Amino acid sequence: MNLNAQNLSAKIRTVIVDDEPLAREKIRMLLQREPEIEIIDECTNGQEAIATIKKEFPDLLFLDIQMPGADGFEVLRKVGINRVAAIVFVTAYDQHALRAFEFHALDYLLKPFAARRFREALQRAKEHLRREPNEQFNRQLLALLNDINRGLQHDARLMIKSGGRVVFLKTGQIDWIEAAGNYVLLHAGKDSHMLHETMNHIHANLDPRQFLRIHRSTIVNVECIKELQPLFYGDYQVILKDGTKLTLSRKYSHQITQLFQLPM
Repeated sequence: MNLNAQNLSAKIRTVIVDDEPLAREKIRMLLQREPEIEIIDECTNGQEAIATIKKEFPDLLFLDIQMPGADGFEVLRKVGINRVAAIVFVTAYDQHALRAFEFHALDYLLKPFAARRFREALQRAKEHLRREPNEQFNRQLLALLNDINRGLQHDARLMIKSGGRVVFLKTGQIDWIEAAGNYVLLHAGKDSHMLHETMNHIHANLDPRQFLRIHRSTIVNVECIKELQPLFYGDYQVILKDGTKLTLSRKYSHQITQLFQLPM
């Protein structure tokens, strides 16, 4: 449905999806103040949301991302992006993780959110619904889902053969990676593991939201970064939480400076 000039009096049929009772209650209370809104259902998990959306075709969806059974992205993949005219994500993800969503989603609410911020998101949804069907929005949302799908395809762990034994290393345990000839050296806490792999190949198979190339011979886990110190000519010194000092070269600086909103 679009609330165009011929249909301004129509109610905005809205579904709330969140596994946290207090979060649902807060959204419900704020929506009940809006005469244009009709809350048609509340869902406590992804499976309930899939069933409700397929049955009701709501106009507006407040969708939590992290839920048991099926997360918010899985819900959208299962029902298809054309079943809901406007979607506002609700999430506890930090601001850095949400940078990708800003380019694709209609809007998002970062928990805990203020009433003023909620009204801004709702107003944006209303304006979107008043316009004619927007194929650009659907393309943007589809791009978001494709980004998430690609992220799910990245390696969650690496198999390392060493001295007749096999070590399985979760990628989240890796602090940083350095090139070593025809190998890469994986630094994970006090341990280091040699892997017969190229930097380009291992970088392509790691989650780009977590691992950034900061030098032609260095990849770093952004969760391990403690501090960045500017050097000369656009370079930075990257200091990890364990005190390790690495160099961020200007060639690779655009990703990390955008991530941390640093001046170029």
